[in-house]
Amino acid sequence: MKIQVSVVVLLLGLLSCEAQQTPPAEKKPIASLRTGAERMEAYIPAIKGKNIALLVNQTSIVGNVHLVDTLLSSGIKIKRIFAPEHGFRGSADAGEHIEDGKDAKTGLKVISLYGDKKKPSNEDLKDVEVLVFDIQDVGARFYTFISSLHYLMEACAEKNIDLMVLDRPNPNGWYVDGPLLERKFQSFVGVDAIPVVHGLTVGEYAQMVNGEGWLKDGMRCKLTVISCDNYSHKMRYSLPVKPSPNLPNDLAVYLYPSLCYFEGTDVSVGRGTNYPFQLFGSPNFAVRNFSFVPKSMEGAKNPPHMNKVCFGVDLHRSGYSAPGIQLNHLLYAFKNFSDTSKFFLHNNFFDKLWGTDKVRKMIVEGKSEEYIKLSWQSELQLYKKLRKKYLLYPDFE
Repeated sequence: MKIQVSVVVLLLGLLSCEAQQTPPAEKKPIASLRTGAERMEAYIPAIKGKNIALLVNQTSIVGNVHLVDTLLSSGIKIKRIFAPEHGFRGSADAGEHIEDGKDAKTGLKVISLYGDKKKPSNEDLKDVEVLVFDIQDVGARFYTFISSLHYLMEACAEKNIDLMVLDRPNPNGWYVDGPLLERKFQSFVGVDAIPVVHGLTVGEYAQMVNGEGWLKDGMRCKLTVISCDNYSHKMRYSLPVKPSPNLPNDLAVYLYPSLCYFEGTDVSVGRGTNYPFQLFGSPNFAVRNFSFVPKSMEGAKNPPHMNKVCFGVDLHRSGYSAPGIQLNHLLYAFKNFSDTSKFFLHNNFFDKLWGTDKVRKMIVEGKSEEYIKLSWQSELQLYKKLRKKYLLYPDFE
């Protein structure tokens, strides 16, 4: 019995030490890093003379020019554009139904993969020889761009179409954390059995999906990854373009894996303010030292608790340094909510974000952050071993 207690104490101590570490940073000149899209010499010859389609958004840039414009100026034949959540130009609300349309600048047809369908149809892929994916991810399982990539891979496998992924750095790629997705909680905010913070670039993720046979019926697509030059998982990468309307800066991106679960509760994460994912609160919060009022704005047309005074916690001045999901925000909010029976929404979204119902149950039971994080360590260690098979870049450990 004493031995078992000692082991638990040791593990908790290791978790505590890990939470206090600062993320490793490689001091390389930012000019030396090139994204996959910027390595045009590596992929233009392979798509020259072929009919291509692209799954892209506002982050798909080569220097300061959009990839679509870059390819057209290089004589590449683009048949159509596919658009993910938030749309081709990236201004739509989270979860907003995206319609098909036409790009005003190029006249190209834009087909939404975040509306009536999540996967291209046979008609959408008519005459397409190569599909190109180039979207900036932020490294969290519930950020739906990798879900779109999964279904794009599936469509390519079914139609025997080549898929080319132009890789980009992962701004949260310097650690791995969270429980692995349980299959019964599979949804568009969690397709594959990976942890919340997966520590992969989109190219590495695509290789894992292919290599592990996670596509429907164990299919594999014809995949090519154009890797980044001079990227390492030890690096901090500051995004040149905000990846979605409510992740406007580095701090929001770093806090996102710790705060997104509030989307499944009565607590606002600051949508409709100048600091989304950098504060949290609710009209039903008992502690009233800080307040904000969500307003309708671009990217948050109808935010939670719109025009209501929300009391809570301001994080936008505190900075962020420790790797790992910070559960203290969630536990503090639950403890200080006026009626905890109304804290979680009844749509099961909280459990879908976590990929399990175990975290919610432990919060209700009053378990500590250390206890909850300890619950997923064994499966996380197995995932870390799997992850190393598919890494394209030097790792953080």
